[in-house]
This record gives sequence, structure tokens and C-alpha cells, in this order.
Amino acid sequence: MRVIAGEYKSHRLSALPGMKTRPTSDRLRETLFNVLAGGDPSALSGTVWLDLFAGTGAVGIEALSRGARHVIFVDSGKTAVKVIRENLKSLGIRGGFDIVESDMRRSLRQLDSSGTIADYIFIDPPYADSDAYTQTIEFLSQSQILKENSVVIAEHDKRFDPGDLFESLRRTRILKQGDSTLSFYRLS
Repeated sequence: MRVIAGEYKSHRLSALPGMKTRPTSDRLRETLFNVLAGGDPSALSGTVWLDLFAGTGAVGIEALSRGARHVIFVDSGKTAVKVIRENLKSLGIRGGFDIVESDMRRSLRQLDSSGTIADYIFIDPPYADSDAYTQTIEFLSQSQILKENSVVIAEHDKRFDPGDLFESLRRTRILKQGDSTLSFYRLS
């Protein structure tokens, strides 16, 4: 696993031990960021990201590498948080991020009440936890975390459909690659 592009291009990232956590593949991350940048390498400069169920932190680190101003990594696992810290440290990233080690519901409530506003929210819970998708996207659809142009991206198994509409969030695009799918949501 490595950083695909930007300031930290080609640097290797540590993964979590075992098979419990499934990091977003290099190929899928490359596709995601190419779609979001739309051919403009500076398109993500100055953006704010939430990397929810962050695991290794690979998506948020990729965002930082491509110019994101700030990334908030959220994961409830102590081992995951340790790996995220190690990955950031190994790249020499000392600022522009926060790491939240907490249950997702509590984290989202805190972020919402603190006035956090994100341009991009990446959601990648364990594929088998369908409730995590529903609860997270439903919360975001009613929160103040999103602004008019915010994009919510859910990575999920190709055999699972998280749904098209959550209150004010509507799926606008589906991108399939291998066993994984990315669903893109925007405020309607």
C-alpha cells in the first residue's frame, strides 16, 4: 500500500495486522482521487476531509498528499489509530490533521456540534456492517457538517447497495471496480 500522487507520492504505508481491516486498494484510491480532481491536480487544495472508519488512514493521507488543508481521521480501534499515527509520522506529517478515537455516532455528534464543515466525507466501515452505512449517511444528511457542495463517498461491497436517498442526500454516481463500489452523494 502506497501514496498514489502528490507530495508523498510512492511512499509506503503500514497496514493493520490480520484480515479484520480491509484498506482501500491503491487502484481504487487512484480512481477516486482522479474522479474528484477531474484532471486538475490543484482541485483538492485547501479542502477539509473526514476519513470515517479510517483504518490505516490511507484515504485521508492521500488527500493531504494532494493538498487538503485538514483531515479528521475517525476510528474506534486503538490499533487503527496507532497505525494512522505511525503512517503520518513516517511521512513527516506534523499538522493539518486530527485523529479521533471514538465510536462513530459520538464522533459525528461532536463534530456536528463543534461546527466542523467538510468538503469531502469518506465512509468505509466493514463491508458486512450495513447498519454503519445507513446510520452514518442518515446522520450526515441531517447534520451541519455538510455544505452545499460537499461530497459524501461510501466505499462498499459491489453486492451491497447502501441506497439512493437519505433525507437531503442523493446518490449522484456509482463507480464499480473489482469487488468494491464507490457511491457518491450530494445534497439535493
